[in-house]
Amino acid sequence: MLVSEQEIPWSRRTTSEEPQVTIIDIHTHAYTRKYLEILREQGGEYGLKIRPDGFEEIFRGETPVAFPQPGHFDYDIRIKQMADTGIDMSIVSLTCPNVYWGGKNTSILAAEESNNAMAEAQTAYPDRLRWFTSLPWEYPDAAIEELERSCALGAVGVMVLANVAGRSLTDAFFAPVWEEIDRRKLPVLLHPTDPPGATVMDMGEFDLSWAVGFMFDTTLAITRMIFTGFFDQYPNLKLIASHGGATLPYLVGRFEKGDEVELPQRRKMQRKPTDYLRHIFYDCITYDQRALDFLISIVGAEQVMFGTDWPHQVFDTIGALDHTQALSANTCNAIRCRNAQRVFEL
Repeated sequence: MLVSEQEIPWSRRTTSEEPQVTIIDIHTHAYTRKYLEILREQGGEYGLKIRPDGFEEIFRGETPVAFPQPGHFDYDIRIKQMADTGIDMSIVSLTCPNVYWGGKNTSILAAEESNNAMAEAQTAYPDRLRWFTSLPWEYPDAAIEELERSCALGAVGVMVLANVAGRSLTDAFFAPVWEEIDRRKLPVLLHPTDPPGATVMDMGEFDLSWAVGFMFDTTLAITRMIFTGFFDQYPNLKLIASHGGATLPYLVGRFEKGDEVELPQRRKMQRKPTDYLRHIFYDCITYDQRALDFLISIVGAEQVMFGTDWPHQVFDTIGALDHTQALSANTCNAIRCRNAQRVFEL
């Protein structure tokens, strides 16, 4: 059972003298019914449970992971929501727990199911939708094959969770996949999931995995990339840190101090941590104007793109529109449209 979608009364709030700017939402999600059935039957430590309110939610053990909504499955609902809120294009991705569960055949099957559905949706709505492919990262050869197949179907980037079944993204095991992504110069949406240790730290209570654990997952993954010289190794990589970069902007001073006292023999970065923070991209999903303003002050407006997290229960379309509208016209236009056009070559 799925909860009903909430209506969103919002307009662009522009006057007749103000030109309307294209809005590109780079952070939206989708499932398919078949994907959920594969997860239900072969998800291993992942499964679907009934919440106290009677609705189904995806869990990993006792930790909530994702709460499917009608908009995850129905592209007609998606297009209507976009029309109602003035969003011209959405870039869609699979969300947690992606396809990092089951055995090799299951992971490949789940990836193909999700990617095929998104390709079909783009065909149905060619002016409104683009999509990130999901890959069976635990099986690099299969991941590269699916990447090639997905790009042929129209994928404009790759979605990866901040850890792959508990494994760091900088693990040399994944190098062949990163090399192919780098060669293709594809944008990569790095999205959190429940972090390793979520059960030990009792993050299932009060949705602490979403509120804190997800932010930890993103922050740790990208911090490791920075300090290991990952972005020097893959110079064409266009990484997008979801949810406003989690806690990365707030930690900039700490990163600089750590680099200042690091032993030269252990240092792997070619530049300063701040340089890497200004090299990667971010969405604007911060839920707070002050947080978005601070993000921009650290990384620059040219590195931030519009995102809503729709249709998750915690989506923030109204907030994203309001927070970007409160910025200067040039900054607002960059975040809502211009930066995504540049990154995705739209």
